[in-house]
Amino acid sequence: MAPILRNLTICSLALALGACAHNSKNKQYAGVDGDFVLGTPLPDRIEGANFFGSSVTRNQYPPIYFGFDSYSVSQEEMPKVKSLAQAMKGFPNTVIIAGFTDERGTEEYNRGLGERRAQAVRSALIGMGVDGAKIQTVSFGKEMPADSGSGDAAWAKNRRTETGVVK
Repeated sequence: MAPILRNLTICSLALALGACAHNSKNKQYAGVDGDFVLGTPLPDRIEGANFFGSSVTRNQYPPIYFGFDSYSVSQEEMPKVKSLAQAMKGFPNTVIIAGFTDERGTEEYNRGLGERRAQAVRSALIGMGVDGAKIQTVSFGKEMPADSGSGDAAWAKNRRTETGVVK
């Protein structure tokens, strides 16, 4: 019995270490040392800039929607990202990409998923030539839904990122 338990423990540790090694290659995380996407550090927060404050213009660009439990920007949503990238190349302002989720999942999980969605849009913008120093991210998770209803139609509207332009 002891050898079987020992072998199971070794296998479990190997799988856990393998998962950690895979995640460390991603270079997309938020931590005490700073926020990075593909090795590009996030700019310092702009003093007084609040995504919902008067210093930020919202709803100037359409939301970018995501699939359930996904932070990949779909091909259907990519034209919105391209349009935003073109606009950003023409103005000096910083933008804040805010990530949101639907109501399912824990608060902690949804905060993380919202951040990954915002980071995915940021990464796509950088890939299109936008200066990463002009893009901040924030996650609101399941707080502040676009549609307060329940069910597939409401949840689909809530799985999104929104863009705010700092004045």
